[in-house]
Amino acid sequence: MEFRKYPDEKTVNEYLLKKEPLLIAIPFDKNKPVLMSRLDDSYEHHILLSHFGTDPKDIEKYFRVAVDEDSAEWTFVCPPNYCGISDRQKRITRFYNDGFTAISGVLSTIGYFSDIRIPKRYRRHFESMGDDSTNTP
Repeated sequence: MEFRKYPDEKTVNEYLLKKEPLLIAIPFDKNKPVLMSRLDDSYEHHILLSHFGTDPKDIEKYFRVAVDEDSAEWTFVCPPNYCGISDRQKRITRFYNDGFTAISGVLSTIGYFSDIRIPKRYRRHFESMGDDSTNTP
């Protein structure tokens, strides 16, 4: 797993040791690097992408989390074309499973053993499927 860190590797590694809050963008394409910075260095995921010369419109190609020692808040927005799955429920289920796996892997690699949470404002996907969970299992 490759990581690109903003503003640079040394600085972000120091943030990791201090368990600073981070923004992380995990690409759907496993051949691309995970992007990360301290929350206060990027503020939003589209800004994080811009720091690396990635078009901010490509935001829908990433699982997006803001993480600290206690929780990883997942910006749960499933693209309408995710994996080419047309059935909404199957697409969201796949997105959830893929995202949970990807996010858990990144968090464990960087040593943040935080609860993965989906904030209330992103639960509309689950509510339409009859599940109002705020936490992932």
